[in-house]
Amino acid sequence: MTPKEAQKKAAAEAALAMVPRGCWLGVGTGSTTGYFIQGLKRGWVKGAVPSSVTTEKALRRKGIRVLPLSQARKVTLYVDGADEADGRLRLIKGGGGALTREKILATAAKKFICIADEAKWVKQLGKFPVPVEIVPFARSQVARQLARMGGRPVWRKGFLTDNGGEILDVRGLRIRDPRAMEKKIEEIPGVISAGIFARRRADLLLLGTPRGVRRIKVG
Repeated sequence: MTPKEAQKKAAAEAALAMVPRGCWLGVGTGSTTGYFIQGLKRGWVKGAVPSSVTTEKALRRKGIRVLPLSQARKVTLYVDGADEADGRLRLIKGGGGALTREKILATAAKKFICIADEAKWVKQLGKFPVPVEIVPFARSQVARQLARMGGRPVWRKGFLTDNGGEILDVRGLRIRDPRAMEKKIEEIPGVISAGIFARRRADLLLLGTPRGVRRIKVG
């Protein structure tokens, strides 16, 4: 296991220790979340709401009861990774293409724990391209609008989300105000969701480092 993978696993294990017994659990998508799923014990939670088909399959292999969000009474805890996280726990997510369902689950959950390795910690969001899920019909129009905002959108060719949407990965955005940028992108007709999580940021970041797991909160 590489040092980076060890950091991911350590962060995931720290999150596992914080899962209340008998809760309704939201589970994200990605490599770090994969370590979290590996450690889940059958019967520990009432049920899990997955953010993607990939996560659903992984949970079922572990014998975890899977439910759609509409059938979960409430999501006590949502655990997911990130592509970037800043000091105020605002995130860029969606490298795996599940950003819309991830944002819905994060918003529905009472608490959102983000798990990541140290490389995801940044001073300012934006080095990682911002994924934007779009209605396929609107791809060209949305791309032009994003270009007017200073971005360089690239179509993730051949990829469809679990919602049937397409992804534009947008480089070059100057994200001085993540909340305002998130709102501005999501106001473009044809945009389903932007991969900036600022309006619903993480409540706690468990950051795997060579020196152990850092617990980062914002008051």
